[in-house]
Amino acid sequence: KYNAVIVEIESLVAKGRPVLVGTTSVEISELLSRMLNLRKIKHSVLNAKLHQREADIVANAGQNGVVTIATNMAGRGTDIKLPAEVKKAGGLAIIGTERHESRRVDRQLRGRAGRQGDPGSSVFFVSLEDDLMRLFATEKIAGLMDRMGFEEGDVLEHSMLSKSVERAQKKVEENNFGIRKRLLEYDDVMNSQREVIYKRRKHALMGERIDNDVANMISETSKNIVETYEDDYENMKLELLRVMAFEIPFKEGDMKNMRTNDIIDAVKNKAFETFKRKTDRLAEIAQPVITQVYEKQGAMYENILIPITDGKRVYNISCNLKEAYETGSKTLVRSFEKSILLHTIDEDWKEHLREMDDLRQSVQTASYEQKDPLLIYKLESFNLFGTMINDINSKSVSILMRGQIPVQDPSTVRQAAPEQKTDYSKYRTQKDESGGLAPGEGSNGDPNAQQRQKQKLEPIRVEKKVGRNEPCPCGSGKKYKNCHGQ
Repeated sequence: KYNAVIVEIESLVAKGRPVLVGTTSVEISELLSRMLNLRKIKHSVLNAKLHQREADIVANAGQNGVVTIATNMAGRGTDIKLPAEVKKAGGLAIIGTERHESRRVDRQLRGRAGRQGDPGSSVFFVSLEDDLMRLFATEKIAGLMDRMGFEEGDVLEHSMLSKSVERAQKKVEENNFGIRKRLLEYDDVMNSQREVIYKRRKHALMGERIDNDVANMISETSKNIVETYEDDYENMKLELLRVMAFEIPFKEGDMKNMRTNDIIDAVKNKAFETFKRKTDRLAEIAQPVITQVYEKQGAMYENILIPITDGKRVYNISCNLKEAYETGSKTLVRSFEKSILLHTIDEDWKEHLREMDDLRQSVQTASYEQKDPLLIYKLESFNLFGTMINDINSKSVSILMRGQIPVQDPSTVRQAAPEQKTDYSKYRTQKDESGGLAPGEGSNGDPNAQQRQKQKLEPIRVEKKVGRNEPCPCGSGKKYKNCHGQ
């Protein structure tokens, strides 16, 4: 096939027409380049390795007798201008060395010729050994060629071959379409969950309905605890103390005579009562500190950081000093709720994304059980999402129920620094050598460390090896394999 391509190039160059040869890979473009060099035909190669010269190569590609070898991706979207003498000779000639899996790419290659009313021609060379034909074309064609007595290298031109190539391309396109469709179906599952989480996060960020969100979390957490330990009084008591930080509001004997809805209502009422009492207490403790800071240092601070702890971790809550003073520290409580909701949503959502990636890989084995992996993925992802929502609710409620200010000293209050946006333009992606030096290690440690690091980056130069049957370099006159090569 490639010999026929070279012959066609020679005939077109002899007529004074420029030739653009389209290849499917860099390797094939380099192979044709070597074959043209053997025939002493001047040409230019346009591929990913020579992208610096792309503009110059494309600018001269339409000149008389110029041969340009290009991959399907190189030079795309550029017009090749033709002088008047080239138009008279027949215009630009397109030669395709192989039909691509997608008919769209073939059409783009053909479209390089005949642009803006210019003359031109295109031809594709296809072999039955090409990947496309070997994988998707029927064996009927190869058998027919053998029965008709065609030899290797014979030219075959028949409508049956063109239809066979088109059928093979349709099969590939249908297969790729199925892959993209399946990918979209998997992404739809994630997108529906993403919309729910982003909506909750937006509500927490804007703070417009944060009171409703916190109330819903308390209600859902109370309901889940009661339904989980409906017949186990001791564990329900421990769970309410662990998560919501209050004692169970009824005795074991009373619980046996109560319906489930009555138990849920009793726990909810106790939870709302406890939450209101603790938030009021939090504002009451913070107000003297905020008042003192505002009256003495109000001109210095606009936003301040108030430390609030749940007994496990200290959260620095930023709030506006003037608003907190004027609202009796109600703004501080709202900022605390906002920060905790954002923190728990972000942490659980990141962990959920990792679990969903693992799930997507693991469900593929369901096809061996004659089950639809997508259906298993939907069911399991729904369970994971429900678990994540319950975890967000319980974590947020647990922190909000236990929130308290550990220090009431105004001198410890400090100004909240404004949020700084990360300038990603200063970052760059690079591949570090394994076992290399950490940034800045060479300057603080060994003074020769930077020099050794530069030496690691130098290419390895392989010296010429002595062949086994060549004379030994020692000058003995013997062959290397009989002397020092033993």
